[in-house]
Amino acid sequence: MTSDSATRPPSPALSTPVEPGGARTRVVLLTGPSGTGKTSLAAHSGLPVLRLDDFYKEGTDPTLPQLPDGGGADWDSPLSWDAAAAVAAIEALCRTGRTNVPVYDISLSARVGAAELDLRGAPLFIAEGIFAADAIAACRAAGLLADALCLRGHPVTTFHRRLRRDLREARKPFLYLIRRGLRLLRAERSVVARHIALGAHPCARPEALVRLSAAGAARAAAARRSAVGS
Repeated sequence: MTSDSATRPPSPALSTPVEPGGARTRVVLLTGPSGTGKTSLAAHSGLPVLRLDDFYKEGTDPTLPQLPDGGGADWDSPLSWDAAAAVAAIEALCRTGRTNVPVYDISLSARVGAAELDLRGAPLFIAEGIFAADAIAACRAAGLLADALCLRGHPVTTFHRRLRRDLREARKPFLYLIRRGLRLLRAERSVVARHIALGAHPCARPEALVRLSAAGAARAAAARRSAVGS
């Protein structure tokens, strides 16, 4: 990862403190290197999903970090992401069960709309993306965190999966994707190490599914206890 990628942005904070037990819903933060299968795992879980990639900064944002070789914006740096807005959306979902979120087109490097995400009473949801670990501290301090997982695999497998996906979705120009893929292949272990240092539990897909199931069962039980006591 580049020096910009290794720089930790200021930790996002919630707009107002959340009293312990004051939020009815909890979040599982699902992170990991690009291409490890976070999106498919989240979809398979059956839980509501907040896509943290929709909180990327726009390509015209002057604060975007740049690659040192002059190859354009460093979209793998946490500084390319609006952490404060993402944490605010997580907070709103935990407090109220719904929020408006941006819709981001990676191929255009731009927000192209907005949509409402409604949890429909679910006591647990997933927030997934390559920068999810940067929200762990704020969510844990506020009592919103059910779990934090870093999905990992073999770097070569991740490289091929990521490249196939990015080419299929025409996310960026071909040469950019090749250069980025090779850069991320070399940096994958350091990316995982960073996520672990921020508080994510490293695991493969089978263990992640077990932990998601356990978190879901715990929140359902908590919701039943709350209903009985109300």
